[in-house]
Amino acid sequence: MNRCAIFAGGDLPQKDNGWKEELRRKTDLIICADCGYRHMKELGTVPDIIVGDFDSYTEQLPENVEIISSIPEKDDTDTLMAVKKAIELGYKNIDLYGALGGPRFEHSFANIQTMIYAFQQGCDLRIIGDSILRIQSADDGEVTYPDELGELYFSVFALTETVNIDYLKGVKYPLENHCLVQSFPIGVSNEITEGAARLCVNSGLALIITTPK
Repeated sequence: MNRCAIFAGGDLPQKDNGWKEELRRKTDLIICADCGYRHMKELGTVPDIIVGDFDSYTEQLPENVEIISSIPEKDDTDTLMAVKKAIELGYKNIDLYGALGGPRFEHSFANIQTMIYAFQQGCDLRIIGDSILRIQSADDGEVTYPDELGELYFSVFALTETVNIDYLKGVKYPLENHCLVQSFPIGVSNEITEGAARLCVNSGLALIITTPK
């Protein structure tokens, strides 16, 4: 099994960064979370599974698609339900679309917390919008984030209380033997200056966000 794509009800990428082609070529399973199914209709694609309490999407659901219904009075968000289903089916690489934006900021924040849940289950979950969000941990060693044309902002935040960074190189504001803390966003909106940023985390969980300029 390769990669699962999950569609939530927030905003899809507005810039053409190749995400539709990647979705077509690299995705083995598509799950929609409630009104995330609207994105599938707009893309002319039929998902494999739709989950949710369907308080947001009240139109007719497609036939010949697995539907997993729940009640609104539940602990899991619809997106977390979809992530749990992907994990149950054995997927370790998950791309989450529609996880940011829209009128409900609390859902965006909940989806970032869902990234942590997926990480704790041994999964690599990326949130893909105009910005791309990833988690990096000490087990990853040095991770390279390419940007040969200098078109991205590179930000790093502490998801855990502290994140100890061995080094961040290839950027306008490098770091070495630095402790990031949740209460001070020193890592926001850095710039990649040497074709790629190189980050090595010693401990903790770092949230990496790359955003087009």
